[in-house]
Amino acid sequence: MIATNVTTIGRCARVGMTALLATVGLCGTAFAQNYPTRPIEMTVGWGPGGGADVAGRTLARLLEPEIKVSIPVENVAGATGVTGLLKMINSQAEGYQIAIVTVDTYGLLNTPGQRWSMRDVIPLAVLTQQRSGYFVKEDSPLKTWADVEKAAAGNALKVALTGLGSSEDVVTMTVAKRRNLKLTSVPYARPGERYAAAIGGHVDLLYEQAGDIKGFIESKQLRPILFLANERGAPFENVQISKEIGLDLVADQFRTVAIKGGTPPDRVKFLEAGIAKVTASDEYKKYLIDQWADPKSVLLGESAISYISQEVETLGRLMK
Repeated sequence: MIATNVTTIGRCARVGMTALLATVGLCGTAFAQNYPTRPIEMTVGWGPGGGADVAGRTLARLLEPEIKVSIPVENVAGATGVTGLLKMINSQAEGYQIAIVTVDTYGLLNTPGQRWSMRDVIPLAVLTQQRSGYFVKEDSPLKTWADVEKAAAGNALKVALTGLGSSEDVVTMTVAKRRNLKLTSVPYARPGERYAAAIGGHVDLLYEQAGDIKGFIESKQLRPILFLANERGAPFENVQISKEIGLDLVADQFRTVAIKGGTPPDRVKFLEAGIAKVTASDEYKKYLIDQWADPKSVLLGESAISYISQEVETLGRLMK
């Protein structure tokens, strides 16, 4: 049973941001003077080597020369990204802690017992948007999605994903229910373990984004078998999509960078401006292309908050 009202989540996020902006006059420019004067720590709530880690380190590398301080990156994996997020939330609201937060973590707001809410964070930007889907090892006997459905009609197939209760888990259970399949979610907090499980045949399917496992795809170790999308896209024109099998389900992965709620608004705006500049650069655009991500991935400020709120609401409907 879902305890959180997802519509309220979006409203709280927007009200919270409005309240913060309204306090600019109270805070004055004193907060922004000489900011930043020391490194800004970035926490990634997932293990090294995955898409969230790459997104965070790419942003940190490009942003450092723009804001003139270093941005050390720390991986704090656990609890579907919540462990790392809480490290940032429990810091002082001074603008010296930021975090990479993914759809998997935001989606948990639809479940009871969470130790955080949208009031605790200010999304600075959506950094990437990527189509997601299911992958198998190259020599898997599952050649098509029809093979998956035939196999999962009788015996449970194991699906490697980020965590129980994550968006990937919710989507997988939705697919199982709508298609009458036996699918078992197997969580791996560390991306490397997740990929190794699929390549080694310890699980039958991997839920992931193609760009996150690009090296394994190009080296012929993993291959996509279904994308949860309405249209086929390069370079996977030959891979089936959910729309074609009669499954009305689109699930995009997105990754954001956020700061602690209550951070002085002029510091928030300073960081937003820096992020806006570096994500508009040719180098960042190339990164999105290399990751097979949507070229229009980046959303800033209120646009990011609105997008996140809508996605959380969609996940909430799936859970119901």
